[in-house]
Amino acid sequence: MDHRNPDVIDLSEKIGRTPSAVAWKLVNFASLDPSLHKRGIKGADRRGKLTEDVWEDFYNDWDRLAYESELLLAQWKGRDLETEFLEDLFWLPPGKERERMVRTRVNQSFFRSMILASYGNKCCITGLENVEFLVAGHITPWSEDEKNRINPHNGLCINALHDKAYERGLISITGEYEIRVSQKLLKTQSESPDIFNYFGRYEGERLILPKRFLPDPILLEQHFQNRFQKQVF
Repeated sequence: MDHRNPDVIDLSEKIGRTPSAVAWKLVNFASLDPSLHKRGIKGADRRGKLTEDVWEDFYNDWDRLAYESELLLAQWKGRDLETEFLEDLFWLPPGKERERMVRTRVNQSFFRSMILASYGNKCCITGLENVEFLVAGHITPWSEDEKNRINPHNGLCINALHDKAYERGLISITGEYEIRVSQKLLKTQSESPDIFNYFGRYEGERLILPKRFLPDPILLEQHFQNRFQKQVF
């Protein structure tokens, strides 16, 4: 949220504002972000009613507003979202199915960028910082919770191996951000050092938390109770 940030400078040039004005608007939005409040970051004290309305609109409808914001940004930058996100689906005729595919891919890209940026491109379990191995994982799966598909509080920056283990319920995270490893894995670690190195060593460790958009404790507990517990018994 700094006026020297290249993205802030680029956006300010596109919309005809100064970098300082754009950075200050971001600070205004930060004052409304509950995840920043939990980290002791209050943001700016003075903000207008419009800022509050925009925040509430976006915060309560990530799926629609993420796409609309990316579409608007693309227009400012002279990009064509259809060409950019549907190169392999050129055969799809214009219509609702094509529009749906564009929206889905744009939102998935938005979600990944938002989650990786929030965690500083670092795996929340291992601390791995190679983005080629990182994914924006969902606490509640994309297919099961339409409302929270793009909600960053439903996201984890995690490496591909642990993401798969999380999906299978072999590892989980409690609402207190404690990493848990299933007995199914822990019982085999004495026979396989790799199981300890990749999983057992993280049992009971605390999750590496993001700078923004803390994982929703309720969603984490749902995973812990409904998916992970089945692997224990």
